[in-house]
Amino acid sequence: MDTLASLRIFVAVAELKSFAAAAERLRLSPAMTTKHVQHLEARVGARLFQRTSRKVSLTEAGALYLAEVRPMLEGLAEAEARIGAATLEPRGTLRMSLPVWMAHPRFVRLFAAYRARYPQVRLDLHLDGRAVNLVEEGFDLALRITRSLDEGVIARTLAPIAFVLVAAPALLARTGRPERLADLDGLPFVAYAPMMASGRLALPGMDAEVRFDPVVLSGNETLLLMAAREGLGFAFVPRVIVEDDLAAGTLEHLLPTTLTPSAPLYAIYPNRTHLPAKVRTFLDFLVEEGW
Repeated sequence: MDTLASLRIFVAVAELKSFAAAAERLRLSPAMTTKHVQHLEARVGARLFQRTSRKVSLTEAGALYLAEVRPMLEGLAEAEARIGAATLEPRGTLRMSLPVWMAHPRFVRLFAAYRARYPQVRLDLHLDGRAVNLVEEGFDLALRITRSLDEGVIARTLAPIAFVLVAAPALLARTGRPERLADLDGLPFVAYAPMMASGRLALPGMDAEVRFDPVVLSGNETLLLMAAREGLGFAFVPRVIVEDDLAAGTLEHLLPTTLTPSAPLYAIYPNRTHLPAKVRTFLDFLVEEGW
């Protein structure tokens, strides 16, 4: 049995989490798809997938194997492309995990500009606030804001993201305009649930905590932004997504810039010595565009 074909089939099953879907994508019978995976399992002496009637998932051995096999196959494809063409054109599906707040026209324009330059790359974008398992879930790249990275994570630091305190003019008319952090005590907030669910906030340089009233809690920053526009509460949001609101006056920026917290935006990718052209060019494009 062709081991190279078996490896490609294994990767397809891992990405799609389905033998039937992989068979359909590769135009094979489900039985042949299963035989190829069984061939690899016999070759490595370990079970690569957990199979139930409803779900297919990688075993620990399968996840380790995928981490080694996928970059090898991508490197092979790029080597073949180099031989066949003077210039290597990035191609294939770039599967990315992004924070929810990137569902914004500014980032859509960014993705459109990348696609205009590299039309052979398809963008598979997943907006979710959770930390994804890049290898097991088949992601090429994740963009995340965090103050600390887990040990062993491979990451490239992009731009610092500033967070600003904003509120709708109608809310300020009811509560008054806070001039100091202490003025925020007891005020209504639309708060990011993973960080602010306790109703307490401590920023760098603060002498004490701010205790506010979390009237809306959510892990979706876009929903929080809409709630702030409606005057439901104050909000700390990435400045990049409220610039149009600030210019239009639908939201107002509060507190001095010295009290504006920021955190780095990271590009996180699987541990590999060779980055596929689609990942490398996207990272370079982000830096070129000021990220």
